[in-house]
Amino acid sequence: MPVEDYSRTPRSFKIYYSGNRYGVATRRGIVSSVIVDWRRTPFSRSHKGDLSEVRPDEYASQVLVELLNNLNIDSAKIDDVIVGCAYPEGEQGYNIGRLMALMSGLPKEAPGVTINRLCGSSMQAIMYASANISVGWGECFVCGGIESMSRVKRRGFNWSPHPKFETDFPEAYVNMGITAENVAELYGISRTEQEEFSLLSHTKSSNAEQSGNFAEEIVPIVHNDVLISKDGCIRPNSSLESMSRLAPAFIDGGTVTAATSSPLTDGAVFSIVCSEDFARKNELRPIARIVSAATTGCPPELMGLGPVSSTRLALDRAGWDSNEIDVFELNEAFSSQSIACIRELGLNPEIVNIDGGALSIGHPLGASGARIACKAASILSREGGKKALASMCIGGGMGISIAMESL
Repeated sequence: MPVEDYSRTPRSFKIYYSGNRYGVATRRGIVSSVIVDWRRTPFSRSHKGDLSEVRPDEYASQVLVELLNNLNIDSAKIDDVIVGCAYPEGEQGYNIGRLMALMSGLPKEAPGVTINRLCGSSMQAIMYASANISVGWGECFVCGGIESMSRVKRRGFNWSPHPKFETDFPEAYVNMGITAENVAELYGISRTEQEEFSLLSHTKSSNAEQSGNFAEEIVPIVHNDVLISKDGCIRPNSSLESMSRLAPAFIDGGTVTAATSSPLTDGAVFSIVCSEDFARKNELRPIARIVSAATTGCPPELMGLGPVSSTRLALDRAGWDSNEIDVFELNEAFSSQSIACIRELGLNPEIVNIDGGALSIGHPLGASGARIACKAASILSREGGKKALASMCIGGGMGISIAMESL
């Protein structure tokens, strides 16, 4: 991205030329924002995993407390707590963002907000914080996500689609599994190819777990004197043979199965996003700088392709080419859509989901965006790369992407 050096520009500002979606150049003063650190719960399989009996507000608050204690930030300096949740009802309702601020011991003056962009909710939280920082509306934000798919049913407790809209435009409410089948058919992605992709995800996650790559990011959760410390969706002994025996999950004769779909998952993630100046003054060590971000829409029935357009727009806004990316984190909602996005974007598969993805780690809807954005930042720092991008598809037909660079 071209940068002009203005002698009178404050040190915390840079002047960027960035193209909007129509390619028109605009000049803006931007305060740089960084991801400092993050933590998450173990991701647990819904209904039968270790977190299924734990209230989501309970395990989420434990993560946030640990994150704040680890960084030793003056809590009075936190401008807002932004929490994403796809189904903010029941135990994760009543503005869970504000409740997280209170339950974690932040001052009562620290506000909190809950946002919903379905699967992209917590990545959107990071984007909102970065945008606020860029215009001077705060310096330090808690950003994260929470989802219990065990204790709050998918689509909520009172699913009520608009009857006429459901008739006239049923694609707006389409089942996510059907979208995966649609993408597989459109791109000619075989069941075998999907299963091979899923197996690779489990292999990478298992290797990462054994290598200790998840140890620092996971906060063990205490419940009834039991310590929950390990991800519950990774299957190191999975095989193509076992996957081949599964029946299609969504349509008769289909190619998408439970093995090639991300599992229903419980979990929470929190991060600290702040200005570079705030990090420097408070002796914090950022792991990545946020360069650009984008959200886009796509046909709801092909929602898995959302990352294609949002990634292209984020790259355009950053002034990058896809071949410059060192680390790419792509939410593996389904094998088929992941494969299609990698093809469309021309990505080197070797840089995608280096420590595995949602097919093996899990996908607690509102929490996943923060995990993959922060994971991309962590791997960038760990591997010594220069540029990273995180992206995911979103129900209803959308994509969301964040571009980051090393410091």
